[in-house]
Amino acid sequence: MMTSQYDDLTNAALLALAHRALSRYPAALQGKLSLLCRSENATFLLEAAGKRYALRLHRGNYHQRADILSELRWLDALRETGIVVPQALADREGQTVQDLRLADGSLRHAVLFDWIEGEMPDTDVDPRAFQDLGQITARLHQHSKSWQKPAGFQRIIWDHQTMVSPQSHWGDWRDAPGLRRDDRGVVEQAITRAGEELARFGKDPSRYGLIHADLRLTNLLRHKGETRVIDFDDCGMGWYLHDLAAAISFVEHHPRAAQWVDNWIKGYEQVAHISDAELALVPTLLIQRRIQLLAWVGSHAQTAMALSLGPLWADHSVRLCHRYLETSELPVGA
Repeated sequence: MMTSQYDDLTNAALLALAHRALSRYPAALQGKLSLLCRSENATFLLEAAGKRYALRLHRGNYHQRADILSELRWLDALRETGIVVPQALADREGQTVQDLRLADGSLRHAVLFDWIEGEMPDTDVDPRAFQDLGQITARLHQHSKSWQKPAGFQRIIWDHQTMVSPQSHWGDWRDAPGLRRDDRGVVEQAITRAGEELARFGKDPSRYGLIHADLRLTNLLRHKGETRVIDFDDCGMGWYLHDLAAAISFVEHHPRAAQWVDNWIKGYEQVAHISDAELALVPTLLIQRRIQLLAWVGSHAQTAMALSLGPLWADHSVRLCHRYLETSELPVGA
């Protein structure tokens, strides 16, 4: 049975919820709301008093309130180091996370962020843009490894079980549209091998800790020569080099994907060192992420992102699983 994780509220219902959340903020933050995108959450643009803000309306049954507060604590700590990340704004009661009760008794959360200016690169840009991505990721990892997490800090766990098992956070990879039943075996073999590799690799704090977990070019902004990072909604505990695999999410099969990986590593190494053991695990992390995305596409099949992937995306995923199992090449590229 397909695991449906996409928010089934209509756009009108989401907008009404967003207005409820906005009503709790000071008068200076009252303005026009318009839907920007729907994925894990619904994100609204707020235009008020000549300024722009982003209102994030969480879907149900994903993050607890304590998870969201922990994310905001990390963002506060990152800003203190000079890294430009979104800042949550407090309502009239001093709260940064809104609790919104629906008619059926379920609970939703909302956060209002300041707007981060910048241009978002895409996969048509010079591959060297991935060097910027690698550099800023290394800075996040340096902070993660040295930061003393506050009491009560909790975030989502990203490990092999929670990423690619049938009970993963994003659903069952078998539900991916276009995935043939006859191809499930090779995906299962890739999962088994990846699990064995990761078990041997382990979760030493030098390799596994608090990561962004979705640091793609779509979550990177460039503004006046400065690199900025947005969308920490999936940040949690995972292998540090999962952030490399996440950097090429959905486009691992692109002909230039190997270039992107090389440039990401080059940028990262300009800031921090990647051990030989971590580099040896890159193919495993890449295929694990691709299979994780099979689950995401299955449980979010009606999103614009999933629909944009086209009918051959699952076939490419199977091809990359074969490459992982049968060669020593990175499981990326055409």
